[in-house]
Amino acid sequence: MIDGHVHVWRIGRDGCTWPRPDLAGIYRDFGLDDLRREEGAPEGVVLIQSQEDEADTEMLLGFADDPAVLAIVGWTDLEAPDAAAAVTSLAREPKLRGLRPMVQDRDDLYYDRPRLEAGLRAMADHGLVLDALVRPRHLPALARLALRFPELDIVVDHGAKPDFHRLEPWARAMRRVAALPNISCKLSGLLTELPAGAAHDAVRPVIDLLWEMFGPERLIWGSDWPVLNLAGLYGEWRALAARLLPSAHHDAVFDGNARSIYRMADAPASRRLI
Repeated sequence: MIDGHVHVWRIGRDGCTWPRPDLAGIYRDFGLDDLRREEGAPEGVVLIQSQEDEADTEMLLGFADDPAVLAIVGWTDLEAPDAAAAVTSLAREPKLRGLRPMVQDRDDLYYDRPRLEAGLRAMADHGLVLDALVRPRHLPALARLALRFPELDIVVDHGAKPDFHRLEPWARAMRRVAALPNISCKLSGLLTELPAGAAHDAVRPVIDLLWEMFGPERLIWGSDWPVLNLAGLYGEWRALAARLLPSAHHDAVFDGNARSIYRMADAPASRRLI
């Protein structure tokens, strides 16, 4: 089983400025050995950047020799004048399979910025995936980007962080995005978006809608660990997602889609989830 969305960090090092001390549940160092101790820990992971800093990407690349690390999604400043060269350099790293600008707190039209074009073109040319850390208000611009770069594979992280109090506007925007064949979506980060006090089963409407929109070939399960620790336990989220998805497609959502979308051609085979 592959976890398509895992973070590691070292507080105060490698460009790490988040989490803050007020997030006591995750304000400490987290590494892969910590993940291995979780109930239901995966056989393979996609490591995802958590800081807007080249040092964070270098730290992630330092984990590349760990056999559990099947792909790495790093960061570079895609608006920098030398973005294309930076992307080309990172693409030489065998396990660097994508990049993620952190858009969730940026303006709605971020993906329309002309300064991004050269870096995005380099990503497309090198077969790198764009992980989209967005909120619903960013989805129209993301759709326009996908139309400009139909050869660029895009993965929407955390289902675009839906507002569980107002699902209809999110669903309308996600349907437009899901209609574009180069966009996939992660079933990740949903427990932390639930209203305070809500039961974990309250994610069902969002999972059902994403399943309807993206189907079994464009959904990737991820934990968003260790951020997940703020809302629940690793094994509980894995079991809940497995229960809410058709068992006939577990191999795809919990393994095969991550291999395909992140181009893990040389990744070792992993056992079935169930």
